[in-house]
Amino acid sequence: HSRMSDSRVIATVPVKKVKVKVTQSCLTLCHPMGFVHGILQARILQWLVTLLQMWVVPLYFTIKLYWWRFLSMWGMFSVITSYILFRATRKPLSGRTPRLVYKWFLLIYKLSYAFGVVGYLAIIFTMCGFNLFFRIKARDSMDFGIVSLFYGLYYGVMGRDFAEICSDYMASTLGFYSVSGMPTRSLSDDICAVCGQKIIVELDEEGLIENTYQLSCKHVFHEFCIRGWCIVGKKQTCPYCKEKVDLKRMINNPWERTHFLYGQILDWLRYLVAWQPVVIGIVQGINYSLGLE
Repeated sequence: HSRMSDSRVIATVPVKKVKVKVTQSCLTLCHPMGFVHGILQARILQWLVTLLQMWVVPLYFTIKLYWWRFLSMWGMFSVITSYILFRATRKPLSGRTPRLVYKWFLLIYKLSYAFGVVGYLAIIFTMCGFNLFFRIKARDSMDFGIVSLFYGLYYGVMGRDFAEICSDYMASTLGFYSVSGMPTRSLSDDICAVCGQKIIVELDEEGLIENTYQLSCKHVFHEFCIRGWCIVGKKQTCPYCKEKVDLKRMINNPWERTHFLYGQILDWLRYLVAWQPVVIGIVQGINYSLGLE
């Protein structure tokens, strides 16, 4: 009888543990903060899956269609970006790494913007027939416009997404920023929360290399760091207190405000490129199962 009771106790212990874990998970999801955290994790997972698709799907079509020019550029971009990701995820974080990261992705952003504008103008140029004045074939000018526009949009999307990943890692490593919680370090008045370096130039002084910028929440940053955080890293909150940043106040030049519109276009394009092959595959599978051509 004692052996049977012991076996029953041993058999019921795992069930109790499972029940406790299920109950804890249900309570976590029912709690408002746990529910919000679950939604945040789901969005991050969806974003990472979309980024992986954006990175891999064009590679498949490139190899299949023998687009060696795109493959060479894709390989060079992947190698350099992988090195930047490696530097951004190191602990402890070097003081030069944040500027290196933002310089690289800012360069990618500006090049993609230039390629996109040139490609769009080339397409309009061809559709209006201006290519005939320069004795350029319509097919050649249209191909140049489409390829340039594709390069600009594709690498613009990839650069912004990887820049956001690096921004989160670096800020979390420094301890002044947390995605879902409170910062682990207190911020001094003379420290930039983006790069963790000391701010030398005062607010009312004109710097030789760069100036110091203060947000509406009274936190100060290097101008290059906060611009990289907001424009390149796609962040619209203070890196420390998460107060909303007034982007219109940050950028006075009207020509620079077009970067935000271009950034929104890149965000929309991400899901179109990443999930379109999945939708097409599902539709083709349904047609095949129903015997439709």
